[in-house]
Amino acid sequence: MYNPGGLLVVAVAVLAAMATVPPHEYQAQAARAFFVFGDSLVDSGNNNYLATTARADSRPYGIDYPTHRPTGRFSNGLNLPDVISEQIGSEPTLPYLSPELTGQKLLIGANFASAGIGILNDTGIQFLNIIRIFRQYELFQAYQQRVSALIGPAQAQRLVNEALVLITLGGNDFVNNYFTTPTISLRSRQFSIPQFSRYLISEYRPILSRLYQLGARRILVTGTGPLGCVPSALAQRSKNGECVPEYQQAAEIFNPELAQMLKELNAEVGSDVFVAANAFQMNMDFISNPTKFGFVTSKVACCGQGAYNGVGVCNPLSNLCPDRKIYAFWDAFHPTERAVRLIARQIMTGSTHYMNPMNLSTIMAMDSAN
Repeated sequence: MYNPGGLLVVAVAVLAAMATVPPHEYQAQAARAFFVFGDSLVDSGNNNYLATTARADSRPYGIDYPTHRPTGRFSNGLNLPDVISEQIGSEPTLPYLSPELTGQKLLIGANFASAGIGILNDTGIQFLNIIRIFRQYELFQAYQQRVSALIGPAQAQRLVNEALVLITLGGNDFVNNYFTTPTISLRSRQFSIPQFSRYLISEYRPILSRLYQLGARRILVTGTGPLGCVPSALAQRSKNGECVPEYQQAAEIFNPELAQMLKELNAEVGSDVFVAANAFQMNMDFISNPTKFGFVTSKVACCGQGAYNGVGVCNPLSNLCPDRKIYAFWDAFHPTERAVRLIARQIMTGSTHYMNPMNLSTIMAMDSAN
């Protein structure tokens, strides 16, 4: 999610000179591709190529990234897709808009996520040009055409069918839509929080079904985190540093409804395609008891200004903590790399309390046996 306050045209034609990769070479280099869709929690830099205010391309973003430079990730270092790539033994997926995503790098997969977007098309309109989910899917189709030209249609379809997919949506629909100032948003006038959650689920269902239609067969779907506990919410609406009840209520309603919807989709397709990742509980573990996980605070962001460092955006003039490892939140909305690694550990090996119907380790074992 992203909240500080024309999509560039990307060529999708494959160069005629690009040679076809032999099938055996493809299998060795791209045993499992990884595709990422969603918002700023998983955006690895697509917004760097857009005329948008939703950007993370200035210091101190990226201060702990291997290059120590901002990359467009809303993090001090690696983000969730990067860590999942590590877990599955792959290189990080490049942003789809990156000019470096060509040739055999396409076989690793691609990240289509864009900071600021939501389930609803009117979420994030204040950020100007962002890649809304329907457009992310259009780019995914263009990607498949490029890969088909590279390795052939049958191998391209196999690559997509066998890929791991991560999608993260929903938080912005509350933070940057429902809970924005009434003069900006009409949603809070239209719906109660429970009604709005049901509306989001009804809109999200065809989005996920479409991803299945596009060939995805292993899809990790993360719910929203504890929206009322992030530094931005604390700075704006908290009393005495407590998590904001209305924001928490939204997450507590939305996430179980999402998990139920995923079960229904799996029943429809006859397979455990959709896997629910309980991001709410994964985050609440270290928010509720930060010292247990080695954090000094889960309320104050490492980078920011104002109360809890939760006002405005992280920028070169912001307060900056000297040790990112002891902070749960990097900026007003996004976790530090260390917190992300705790989340990724639950995705990889967590019980059904965190990952339902199975965790990523189980998925990897099952799929490798087939």
